[in-house]
Amino acid sequence: MTKQYDMIAIGAGSGGLSAVERASEYGKKCLIIEAKTIGGTCVNVGCVPKKVMWFAANAATQINNAQGFGFNIEVKNFSWKKLKQGRDNYIKGITDWYDGYLEKLGIDYIHGFGKLVNKNTVSVNGEEYTAEHIVLSPGGKPSVPNIEGAEYGITSDGFFELDALPKKVAVIGGGYIGVELAGVLNALGSEVEIFGRADTLLRGFDPMIQEALDKDYTAHGITLHHGTTIDKVSSDKTIFTNHGEFGGFDQIIWAVGRDPMTQHLGLENAGVESNQRGFIPTDKFQVTNVDNIFALGDATGRAPLTPVAIAAGRRLSDRLYNNMTDRHLDYSAIATVVFSHPPIGTIGLTEIEANKKFDKIKIYKSEFTPMADALLNHKTTTALKLVCVGDDEKIIGCHIMGHGADEMLQGFAVAIKMEATKKQFDDTVAIHPTSAEELVTLR
Repeated sequence: MTKQYDMIAIGAGSGGLSAVERASEYGKKCLIIEAKTIGGTCVNVGCVPKKVMWFAANAATQINNAQGFGFNIEVKNFSWKKLKQGRDNYIKGITDWYDGYLEKLGIDYIHGFGKLVNKNTVSVNGEEYTAEHIVLSPGGKPSVPNIEGAEYGITSDGFFELDALPKKVAVIGGGYIGVELAGVLNALGSEVEIFGRADTLLRGFDPMIQEALDKDYTAHGITLHHGTTIDKVSSDKTIFTNHGEFGGFDQIIWAVGRDPMTQHLGLENAGVESNQRGFIPTDKFQVTNVDNIFALGDATGRAPLTPVAIAAGRRLSDRLYNNMTDRHLDYSAIATVVFSHPPIGTIGLTEIEANKKFDKIKIYKSEFTPMADALLNHKTTTALKLVCVGDDEKIIGCHIMGHGADEMLQGFAVAIKMEATKKQFDDTVAIHPTSAEELVTLR
């Protein structure tokens, strides 16, 4: 006999988990299905293990910088194996915790491939389950280019499987993932080269951020190959490009984007539409073209960030089960951080985007060496920019690169989401001496 639920989520990553968690709080009976590991990309091969590696890289940087403050430190050893073991144990602790957590909430969990049978029915492991509402939250996977020799490279998933620190690495792609992995590997001692199609790192970011990051990464020994397309890769990991051949790499890491994991969902069985790349379009309420089927997270192709999926999932269940009829996620002015070295935080419009959208904008910016680096031989850049519009100079964009950018942006994001003006920033007494104070003293 088919088992009935109020909500079934296919995909136990950030989006699916958040939707059923919130639904269960309203007394609804929920089932969640996951083909890989509970927690999804973020917990297993994304945000969480990446941040652990970023902290490790920061530790290496601090050790190297200690000499500038008068310390004579000798590094006797660095064990990638121990770092990996500690990281993997930390992740296992999270995924093991989920079993008891879901049971406590009364949420059923099945490991397997969930597939739509019709608009109300899902099959998994040979059994069928029905629900009034079905949430599609399968997540994404790293893209691999369709070129000769692509199999000689690894993806970001493969990066977390590495048993040793590679001596020389080619990172293909200058976006979020490529920039983050390159920074970690460089700080831990690898020789790193980034190959990207664009003319700068982080295409689509504010030009100030792009220029500052290019400068800092080059100064810290990362070789940048902009405007580069990869034609093929040979078995000895030689890369053939439009600018010639490059070799001697121990590892090649593909960081060229992510694809939605929607191809095995049986969308056609329920009449759910997807675009040519496999992303599932939704309206502002996360509703697909089928009124009782919803899509969350990376599979929608919008703002592929863990907190976005969480927020959308919670709001969906608030609307469905708690009479919040207009409850939905506003996808504008979403803050995000790139865990580069140093980190980058950004929210709202870039200067270029603002100029295209508005007639009257004003830019406030500053670039300097942070006090933390004042005594060091190898310095980093702190760069800050506010993009303002109108006579009241409402802040519509904030872009930060530098030590602490990841932490300082969260508070400023609240103010910008509340439509703060430049005057309100100016009227805020600065905390001195900090880098963040520059944002309330810009002239």
